[in-house]
Amino acid sequence: MTTGSTPPPTAPRRSRARTFIPLAIAAWAVLEIWLLTVVADAAGGFTVLLLLVAGIVLGAAVMKRAGRRAFRNLTETLQQMPGQPGAAAAGQTEPPGSRGNGFLMLGGLLLMIPGVISDVAGLALLVPPVRSSLGRYAERSLERRMRAATPGSLSDAFQQARIHRPDGKVVQGEVIRQDGAQPGSRPDEGPRPPLTP
Repeated sequence: MTTGSTPPPTAPRRSRARTFIPLAIAAWAVLEIWLLTVVADAAGGFTVLLLLVAGIVLGAAVMKRAGRRAFRNLTETLQQMPGQPGAAAAGQTEPPGSRGNGFLMLGGLLLMIPGVISDVAGLALLVPPVRSSLGRYAERSLERRMRAATPGSLSDAFQQARIHRPDGKVVQGEVIRQDGAQPGSRPDEGPRPPLTP
């Protein structure tokens, strides 16, 4: 046995999200069940059953409406592309209410999930000012993260991703052959042009 050899590889650290998200989901499920029992004690079991069925029906209707709006917006966008028959003039603005389908679908999904907290959150997402403010916040947050993640261009990010090895080590550099032949070329072929990203 030799001393001074490389230490054994350590297991990667578990991220906080992988630790806390399962705990948060379990706590949310317990809280939902407890609130349903409180409502059942106060108003009766039949009332809770009616609330759950109404949430499922309303959530399905909201998701169906949002899906139709999203499909209609996609169809209109594809028809307005240049070169398509019946393309509208350039500079046409989006119709009001054409954005926010994602949050509308999320609201419908939250209404369909049985529980009081999910129903309240789903009903809140049905309010247009709440949806628009959440959409603006999500858009700003995404732009901020994209700027922080890619200080250079998108091709720089792909280049950086390509040079990382699976073990986490970064190998940078280039191969220069002394005999003038291109790397990977055979002696019977002429030099190949370099690959560009």
